[in-house]
Amino acid sequence: MVQTLLTIGYTSTDKILRATMKSINLKPVLKKVFVMLLLLLSYQLKAQQDPQFTQYMYNTITVNPAYAGSRGHLSILGMHRSQWVGINGAPTSQVLAVDGPVGNRVGLGVVATYDELGPTNELFLDTNFAYTIPVGENNEKLSFGLKGGGRIFNVDFSQGRIQNPDGSFQSNIENRFFPTIGAGVYYHTDRSYWGLAVPNFFSQDHYDGSTQELATERLHYFLMGGLIRDLNADIKFKPALFVKWVPGAPLIADVSANFLIRETFTAGVAYRWGDSVSGLFGVQISPALSVGYAYDQTTTDLRNYSSGTHEVFIRFEFISKENRLQSPRFY
Repeated sequence: MVQTLLTIGYTSTDKILRATMKSINLKPVLKKVFVMLLLLLSYQLKAQQDPQFTQYMYNTITVNPAYAGSRGHLSILGMHRSQWVGINGAPTSQVLAVDGPVGNRVGLGVVATYDELGPTNELFLDTNFAYTIPVGENNEKLSFGLKGGGRIFNVDFSQGRIQNPDGSFQSNIENRFFPTIGAGVYYHTDRSYWGLAVPNFFSQDHYDGSTQELATERLHYFLMGGLIRDLNADIKFKPALFVKWVPGAPLIADVSANFLIRETFTAGVAYRWGDSVSGLFGVQISPALSVGYAYDQTTTDLRNYSSGTHEVFIRFEFISKENRLQSPRFY
């Protein structure tokens, strides 16, 4: 997601919130405006430019193009996230992803992501290509992926303006286009996976020098991994890891532990380092249809102003009974 209008050095979001809220006595209306400012600052502090999701284990195609087609059949995923409910202008994100195999080694996918934060919105449109080679005798595979597309960026400065607006920000940004090229590798077996991806190699300003620098796209590096282990005949354990790094910002790590019960119900917990704890739930309604829900509660002082974050997904897969029996997929 776009960085905030202010540029400051990194300091803990918690420290900023505690220090400022204790030292300034604001009226209720002004306090809401002030919280929104701190909300934007937290995005700057964490360099959170791309949308983030708690159920990342189901949303791999959005960050790693090498995942395309790895499930072995056509798959359609829809996801919605409402972050920090109760705070005006808080982030919301939606994803629609379609991917599947073409032949034995090629996978293709298309992903559309829409993201909003305050006066800004951004539409990501990407196509994904993956080529897979076998690397072992136990159905081990290594996939190499490329993605290409672009993002359409908008800012409406009339939203949230209260008084004495800065003359530098009078002209809105409308349908500014930025190309994207990314790559990734993805190693996977029937019971584990690891991936490394750079979603966009371009590092560019949303403003040039003749206008006013508003935001800079920085390189993102994503490391992901997970496995599945049988605890008994009915319960499988599914831990997962997702690490995000942006130069100039602290490392962000998500860890989760899910339990798959009778290959139908999923329940688990997740933790985003220094940011939030989450509960995850899912149901495999049929071999073709699955749904999931996650609830996040931030561990920062923003919990005093928000009722939490909600995230839902639905996935439909065109899979035959024979393929499901021959090669079941759990991630």
